[in-house]
Amino acid sequence: MKILCLVKQVPDSLEVHVGSDLTLQRDFVAQILNPADESAVELALRLRDAYGGSVTALSMGPERVEGTLRELISRGVDRAVLLSAKECAGADTLATARALSAAVNRLGPFDLLLFGRRSQDGETGQVGPMTAAMLNRPCIVNVVHADCDKGHLCARQLTEKGTITWQAELPAVLTLCEWSYALRLPTFSGLRRAKTGEILHLTPADIGLSAERCGLKGSPTRVCHISAKEAGVRQTKWLKTGEAAALLLREVET
Repeated sequence: MKILCLVKQVPDSLEVHVGSDLTLQRDFVAQILNPADESAVELALRLRDAYGGSVTALSMGPERVEGTLRELISRGVDRAVLLSAKECAGADTLATARALSAAVNRLGPFDLLLFGRRSQDGETGQVGPMTAAMLNRPCIVNVVHADCDKGHLCARQLTEKGTITWQAELPAVLTLCEWSYALRLPTFSGLRRAKTGEILHLTPADIGLSAERCGLKGSPTRVCHISAKEAGVRQTKWLKTGEAAALLLREVET
């Protein structure tokens, strides 16, 4: 089974620095692997250990992301790829998914793509499903457990009312909930591989994308305004059922 983990480096801080173009500035704080992506990597390693194959980690970002990719190699990932160019900066979810799907087509084929369900610095949860749609693959989101059974993928999805178990044929895409799998520790042999192993570097040109379809230029959505709210508990007013129904009715009528 060939598995691709699509991972992201995120700021290890609640503080946000924004540039003049209203994009996040990431050079001022320490960076970590996105927490939900840890679950995706661990699931990939478990499936490889159980059924054979290989695990590749792919990330889009600046050159410093190489450090995160080498850490993943030390924890068991077989291969690491970095998609990096100044043209990629400022990408919204659509431009990101476009670049990742093009990279998948360049590197693949893969039986399974694994994402974290959301990034700590974005919280949109859109990139995984968008990439799946562009690749025309089935996608199960908010997964807390997954395994293979007789060539089919079985995944348990977290919902607001509990969990649902889905079955899908490979190739497929999953997005993993944070903390659903605890990422294993590095090994001595892994640390040696991480120190000397080669990381494949790609640019948009390598995957067939023009600069106009990448990053800020290729993003149809942009942040145009940011406002801050005071911290603290929001005011709450308790209503009886009849009072709440009357308010909702007035909202509908207006």
